[in-house]
Amino acid sequence: MGEEQPAILVIGGGIAGIQAALDVASQGFTVYLVERKPSIGGHMAMLDKTFPTLDCSQCILTPKMVDVARHPNVRLLTYSEVKDVKREENGFLVKVLKKPRYVKEDVCTGCGICAMHCPVEVPSEFNMGLGIRKAIYVPFPQAVPLKYTIDRDHCIRCRLCQNVCAAGAIDFDQQPEELELKVGAIIVATGFETFDARKIGEYGYGRYPNVVTGLELERIVSAAGPMGGHIIRPSDGKIPRRVAFIQCVGSRDKRFGNPYCSRVCCMYAIKNAILLKEHLHEVDVTIFYMDIRTYGKGFEEFYRRAEEEFGIKFVRGRVSEIEEDPETKNLRVIIENTETGEILQEEFDMVVLSVGLVPPKGVKELSKILGVPVDEYGFFVEKDIMTSPMETKAEGIFLAGTALGPKDIPDSVAEASAAAMRAVNYVVRRWKS
Repeated sequence: MGEEQPAILVIGGGIAGIQAALDVASQGFTVYLVERKPSIGGHMAMLDKTFPTLDCSQCILTPKMVDVARHPNVRLLTYSEVKDVKREENGFLVKVLKKPRYVKEDVCTGCGICAMHCPVEVPSEFNMGLGIRKAIYVPFPQAVPLKYTIDRDHCIRCRLCQNVCAAGAIDFDQQPEELELKVGAIIVATGFETFDARKIGEYGYGRYPNVVTGLELERIVSAAGPMGGHIIRPSDGKIPRRVAFIQCVGSRDKRFGNPYCSRVCCMYAIKNAILLKEHLHEVDVTIFYMDIRTYGKGFEEFYRRAEEEFGIKFVRGRVSEIEEDPETKNLRVIIENTETGEILQEEFDMVVLSVGLVPPKGVKELSKILGVPVDEYGFFVEKDIMTSPMETKAEGIFLAGTALGPKDIPDSVAEASAAAMRAVNYVVRRWKS
């Protein structure tokens, strides 16, 4: 038995990584939580409400973010990436590259005066390019840690932020730092990215401003978003009166190597359709779908409620093309109703593409570093889908959330807790032997 209890590494700071870190830390183990972005929170932080309860997403997530940051057993390493993993006799030696923020984390108070004086404005990644941020920024107001980061790609070196920072936190001489961590087990919770809808040229995404993705609509609907919760279309700020949702964009589509169902698209489209109706009672909403897949607890009831209580229309069929009226910027949707065989042409003020989930960039590289294979779509492969769904064939490495494939928040949280207990049991057995 060694003298020091091994730590456990969690890769990814979304809801799955946060839950795994909290569960491991509650068992008395030190946890290193590594997140490549400046803040933890992942995609859940970008959502307005969650389905099927319509609970506030931030109301659920923010307390967990704060808990994980304040937990005495958690070491939070944001703006950092795993660069190397070597297996040792009693675990792993992990090299983590901590990128420079050019802001001293232990000094920055998060007051935001630096950003107020920064003259550079760039599109906000958190707001899906619909809003702006400064060259020195926090991704969103509830960011954890609430420490500013200088984007050197857009910084013009005017040093106004340095001049106005009363705490003296700005440090343009910061360099990347390489950390070596000794851990007994690793939990991979790398999350997902959304499908790039530009690949489907016939839908006009990226060319027609009023064709948006589901995640962009989340930011439009959110009271903390770039539109302040006002439902307006991007082209001219007008209130949309007719909105269409198109399902299975980048999912169940062999053309792009994504024949799988992304599992959340039907439900988040129904949720956002309901939110539109709650904000704009007179708005006409139509969802064009291949199949409605509402498999979870309360999901089917949520679907029926959307149809019967809110009057949302569901039309079974595949949209072939979207055309824009150059004067009004309205959108003509051409679709075959597969139930009646009719070819329909309808005009909408706005179209929302329900894009699917795909593996994040860097997964293949991480797969090589960890020695854990990915499947043909790029998601990590479990040891046995029936008996060991949280384990990998690489001993001591575990999986959680959408690192394994598309799934919703409750499933991601459940898997994270399962992976945490598997990792703890694995370390305890080895530590005591």
